[in-house]
Amino acid sequence: MGSTSDWGVMKAATETLAQFGVEFETKVLSAHRTPAQLEQWVSSLREREFGAVIAAAGGAAHLAGVVAAFTTLPVIGVPIKAKTLDGLDSLLSMVQMPSGIPVAVVAIDGAKNAALLAIEILAITDSSLKEKMDTFRKQQAEKVLASTLD
Repeated sequence: MGSTSDWGVMKAATETLAQFGVEFETKVLSAHRTPAQLEQWVSSLREREFGAVIAAAGGAAHLAGVVAAFTTLPVIGVPIKAKTLDGLDSLLSMVQMPSGIPVAVVAIDGAKNAALLAIEILAITDSSLKEKMDTFRKQQAEKVLASTLD
């Protein structure tokens, strides 16, 4: 997260990752205020066997792009709704990355979907996570079908 104020949104990501048994770290590092510490942390992720990064920020929202510049791991951006522009500024900042430095971006305040996308990425090579995701999707469908009106 770029700021502790993002925690209210990002808590949903940590809850989802925990639900699936995925280990994670939470950090508050700013692309603008702590760039050296951000580079140091991100540069260590692959050797520590991370599989993806979720980066959340509001406003100019450069965090996801800067993270992507320091790693070849998949980076998933979560634009945070701020007081001005309702998060549209954050969304546009994340999706307009230059060619060659991709960032996947979910909806404004879409922390849960960011976690689910990270889990899907990890499930490519982790059969246990694939089974958990299959079960999750089946349960979602059953819930919808059970609520259908006749």
